[in-house]
Amino acid sequence: MNKPLAGIKIIDFTHVQAGPACTQLLAWFGADVIKVERPGSGDVTRTQLRDIPNVDALYFTMLNSNKRSLTLDTKQPEGKAVLEKMIKESDVMVENFGPGALDRMGFTWERIQELNPKMILASVKGFSDGHEYEDLKVYENVAQCAGGAASTTGWWKGDQSGPLVSSAALGDTNTGMHLAIGILTAYIGRQQTGKGQKVAVAMQDAVLNLCRVKMRDQLRLDKMGFLEEYPQYPHESFSDVVPRGGNAGGGGQPGWVLKCKGWETDPNAYIYFTIQGQAWAPICDALGKPEWKTDPLYMTPKARQPHITDIFATIENWLKDKTKFEAVNILRKFDIPCSPVFSMKELLHDKSLRASGSIVEVPHKERGSYWTVGSPIKFSDLKPVITGSPLLGEHTDEVLAELGYNKEQIAAMHASKAV
Repeated sequence: MNKPLAGIKIIDFTHVQAGPACTQLLAWFGADVIKVERPGSGDVTRTQLRDIPNVDALYFTMLNSNKRSLTLDTKQPEGKAVLEKMIKESDVMVENFGPGALDRMGFTWERIQELNPKMILASVKGFSDGHEYEDLKVYENVAQCAGGAASTTGWWKGDQSGPLVSSAALGDTNTGMHLAIGILTAYIGRQQTGKGQKVAVAMQDAVLNLCRVKMRDQLRLDKMGFLEEYPQYPHESFSDVVPRGGNAGGGGQPGWVLKCKGWETDPNAYIYFTIQGQAWAPICDALGKPEWKTDPLYMTPKARQPHITDIFATIENWLKDKTKFEAVNILRKFDIPCSPVFSMKELLHDKSLRASGSIVEVPHKERGSYWTVGSPIKFSDLKPVITGSPLLGEHTDEVLAELGYNKEQIAAMHASKAV
């Protein structure tokens, strides 16, 4: 099978989620990703949130498929020498250490360029270089707050009206995806110039990039003083910042999460229903409300907005004797934008997702087979094969041999605990 990134060698000096998500994506598409880990412990996620004692946690396995694991202590001269050899023979180094950590290890950008002028050094940061907070450590929820996602998510009034973070990894995995794009761009650039370069993505910036429609709304709010597609309009006043809008649509199409049959006992018995302008007539037909199509109070989006809460209440009443799946099967015939609210359990067992490779089962030497998320990117001539994550140091001897070390040298490095 064609693997477009075959031949690209990547030193994976990352841990936890943002960096590993980036390198895993590249490994899926054929890159040789060598995960460099601390001897004896490895990536901290190997032991976090374990479901089976003394076995790599799912947190680790789901972010490190298709990689090789090399244990290495770069504080020891032998370990440092190994890394220098790897840099000379690799194309990319990816790291998400704290600020200055790589420099303190003796691998400044200048030193890396001396070893390999073609090297691409890719970094995950919390804040961009020069930012007043560039020295802060940043994790998932911190990034969501720093990038504006939390301030625009949640409810605008009531006891639960404060900022809200998303369970989607907007800070971590999203940053990793951005960095993967940057790496491939730098790699193509190197083919043109012959030179490597540094690539960096700040978690704050990656979150902000996904919040561009909210930045759009801030600019509109600055000019107009109100946002007519938000549920606060026209009955409530606006401050000078983009408000939280509950489940309202972010693209100017009114939408809401509505209860379906069984919501009293099933926390996910809901659908998301969007009222697009061009879908208004089909919506009226589906709901048995043909009179709404010619009623001046409902004919246009602007006319509907003052009554949007009542409209959603009418739709919810229509839904009360239908399960979320029954409702969507009716609405899809009218080409109405909507979806069931799927639970993680439903997604895990979804036959379509398994058939498409979005959910895959992979083997593991210690835990047995497990289900994980596959490639969200689909190709006509490539079907990524997802393999199990490596055991700690599983490929140490193999990688050292490829670097030219003989059995005696490898044994000595094990004895000194350099690897």
